[in-house]
Amino acid sequence: MKTIVIDPGHGGTDSGAYFQGAFEKDFNLSIARKVRDYLRTHYDSNLLLTRENDKTMSLSQRTDFANARNADFFLSIHNNAGGGTGFESYIYNGAVPQQTITYQTVIHNETMKAVQSKYNIRDRGKKRANFHVLRETKMHAMLLEVLFVDNSHDLALLNNTTFIEDVSKGIAIGVAKALSLPEKQPVSPSPGVMYKVIAGSFKSRDNAENRVQFLDSKGIDSFIVTTTISGQTYYRVQAGAFSSRDNAESLVNELKQLGITDAFIISEGQTSGAPKPPTPEESFSILGNTHLRAHQLDDFVRSINPNAPTLGNFYLKYGQIYGIRADVAFAQALHETDYFRFTGVVHENQNNYAGIGATGTDNHGATFTSQDEGVHAHLQHLFAYASTDAIPNGQPLVDPRFNLVTRGSATTWTQLNGKWAVPGTTYGQSILSIYQKMIDYTLKELTTQKNELESVLGQLEKQ
Repeated sequence: MKTIVIDPGHGGTDSGAYFQGAFEKDFNLSIARKVRDYLRTHYDSNLLLTRENDKTMSLSQRTDFANARNADFFLSIHNNAGGGTGFESYIYNGAVPQQTITYQTVIHNETMKAVQSKYNIRDRGKKRANFHVLRETKMHAMLLEVLFVDNSHDLALLNNTTFIEDVSKGIAIGVAKALSLPEKQPVSPSPGVMYKVIAGSFKSRDNAENRVQFLDSKGIDSFIVTTTISGQTYYRVQAGAFSSRDNAESLVNELKQLGITDAFIISEGQTSGAPKPPTPEESFSILGNTHLRAHQLDDFVRSINPNAPTLGNFYLKYGQIYGIRADVAFAQALHETDYFRFTGVVHENQNNYAGIGATGTDNHGATFTSQDEGVHAHLQHLFAYASTDAIPNGQPLVDPRFNLVTRGSATTWTQLNGKWAVPGTTYGQSILSIYQKMIDYTLKELTTQKNELESVLGQLEKQ
C-alpha cells in the first residue's frame, strides 16, 4: 500500500497570504483534509497529513516528517498571492525522475478538468522551482498553488464550499490516477439484512402525511409506518429498503439535498448485534424551529448566573436566518461557557460562545469583534455541520473554521459527538439535557405567572 503525505501549507503563527480577513493557512488545511478524505473513502492507500490543525511547522519539519515515513508521494497544498489569478503546479527544478514529471502532468490536468470550465479558472501552467519541500523530500514531490488569496474573484471561489469540494476531488482523482491507487471494493451486503431509509419521524400523523406528499412531488415513493418508542407513538415515513447499505446511504444523501435533514437508516434482519433505531434524542435535528423566546433564554441563564450577558435576541436573529434551532444553540453556548461564566480556556472578551478553534491553554480559539458577531459565528459553524447549502445571501463569512468542516456531516445534535468536541461521546446529549432544563424552567415560570394572573383576576371580579 502506497504512503501519501499531504502537506497543508503554513499554519499556526505562519498565516501565509492574507486578504480581507482570509488566511491562506485555513484554505490550505481545508483542501488538504478533503483530498485526504476523498482518497480514504475511494482508494486503498496510507494517507498522512503533516498537520491536522492550526499548527506551526517549519519547512524542515514537513520534509523530515515525510522522509521518516518513507512516503511514496508528497503533495504540498498552497494558495498564491501577488496580484495574479488561477491555478499552477510545481515540481523541483533540479534533476527529477521522469515519473515525477508524469505525476505532475496527470494531477495538474485532472485538477483543471474539475474546475476550469465550471469556474472560469486560468491555467497558469506546470512549473518548476527550487522550493524546500520539493528539494529536500526523498520521494516524488509536488506543490499546488490553488488560486490567489488577494484576487477578489479567486477569493470568492475559495470561500465557496462547492468549489472547495470540486477542486479537492479533482486533486484527489489526479493523485489516484497518477499513482495507480487501487479502488476500494464495495463491502458485500450482510445476508438477510435490509437497510430501510426513514425520511422523517413524527409524533403527528398529519406531519408525516405532509412529508409523503412532498416526497411524491419530488418523484420519490414513500409510505407511513407506525412504531412505538418508550411508550410514545411515532409515524415514520419510509422511502426505501435496500440490501446494500451504500444504496440506502445514497438515498439519504438525495433526501438531504432536498432539505430533509432528519433522514436516517435502520437495519432489520440481523440475528445479533443489530443496531437499534435512533431514539428521539438521537434524531433531534440541528435545523428546525425555535420554541423559546429571547427573554426566556436570558431569564433561564440569569437564574443560574445573574451576571450573564443578554444574548437571546442575537440567537433568535441568526437562528431565523440559518434555520437553526436557536434555543438549543443557546443551550450549547451554556455548555461551552459554563453558563457564560467562562471558566474554561475561552475568555469572556473573545465573544466566542461556541469554543470555535479553542484546543487548550495554549490556544484560546477565535476572537470576535462583538457579541453579535460571536453569536453569528456560532450559528454559522452549526450551519456548516448541519447543511450543505451555501451561506444565506447577504451574510458574510464570519466563522474562521467554516471551510474546515465536512459539510452536512452532523445533522442532529448527537452527531456532533466526536466532531465539535473530542472525544465528546455524550456532547450532544449534554446540550439537550440543558435544553430540557430550559424548557422545564420556562414552563414553571409560565405556570407561576398564570397562577398570579388568575389570582389578580379573581380579586378584580370581587370588586
